[in-house]
Amino acid sequence: MCDENEMTAVNTPVGADDGQSLNSNFNSSITDFDEKIKTFDESFDEYQREMRRMLDPSYLKTVTMSELYDTVYKSSPPIIEGLLNPGTYLFVGAPKVGKSFLMAQLAYHVSTGIPLWGYSVRRGTVLYLALEDDYGRLQKRLYKMFGTESADELFFSVSAGQLGHGLDEQLNRFVSEHQNTRLIIIDTLQKVREAGGENYSYASDYDIITRLKSFASSAGICLLLVHHTRKQPSNDKFDMISGTNGLLGAADGAFLLQKERRTADTATLDISGRDQQDQRLNLVRNNETLAWDFVRAETELWKEPPEPLLEEVAKHFTAENSKWVGTPTELASILGVDMKPNTITMKLNVNAGRLFSEYGIRYESKRTHDGRRVMIKRE
Repeated sequence: MCDENEMTAVNTPVGADDGQSLNSNFNSSITDFDEKIKTFDESFDEYQREMRRMLDPSYLKTVTMSELYDTVYKSSPPIIEGLLNPGTYLFVGAPKVGKSFLMAQLAYHVSTGIPLWGYSVRRGTVLYLALEDDYGRLQKRLYKMFGTESADELFFSVSAGQLGHGLDEQLNRFVSEHQNTRLIIIDTLQKVREAGGENYSYASDYDIITRLKSFASSAGICLLLVHHTRKQPSNDKFDMISGTNGLLGAADGAFLLQKERRTADTATLDISGRDQQDQRLNLVRNNETLAWDFVRAETELWKEPPEPLLEEVAKHFTAENSKWVGTPTELASILGVDMKPNTITMKLNVNAGRLFSEYGIRYESKRTHDGRRVMIKRE
């Protein structure tokens, strides 16, 4: 006879109300874990195969046109709109033609953000290596040009190392300590050529500019290299650059300052570059300040027509709605444009630099495990 106080455990069947059994959950977890391990192993094997392929001497890295359009490449806005871009440029002219005064103007205006000759300026830190001057001469020149209006973001040095002998480290350290650096002027290029650099050859000239260009590109700055012209005239004015064609061939462009007569107050400034329209400016020397004043431009700059998609992005993402992250499909819905999502991202990938330069909006696009994600942020 059973004791009425004896308790008997209830055998509860597994059902919808009681959830899945522990054993079932455990087996499911093992399966998921095995799948993750398998995926990891496959990814690691693919990574190893890709590394072995890249280390093969016969490997040539290529990208397809689709991959180009699918990528947002870093771009930097102009430093002086329509006049000076990030990159490595030669600034050439005959000795004592007024190059250093124009360099001082560029340096001052960039460091203060004050427009130059009507061109808008993006403010930033400037380093001017005035290697043919001393500090006393610099002081008198700057005071004559700008009076007591000084600039805290304009730095000078009258001594520096040579390429391969200290200059590389000095420039890298300056940029690391001044994150907002936009412009570095080296006056003159000959002063920083490594020992034996007076032996001109196309290869050596090309190598010098390539090394400096690599630094400017990694730092995202403009590097202006002051240089001299040779005496022999030429039908192509830029053929008058002293040295070989290797200098201009490796540089992103060049500025050429010329007077018809050494005693003249007027001069022309010819500009040619990979990323800008060729143009000629007419300048006149201010007899009081010795600065260069703008007279006229002989070439009217071509301007890109408005891009409706960029205008739509700027209209929807305002200061109040300054940051957004989502999918291309969601972006297409927000913008309300009659365009496929992949077409929108392609156009924005290509025009990311213009979107930032003209509207102050940064655009990024990345592929994730869940698909493509785009980020739009108004600075």
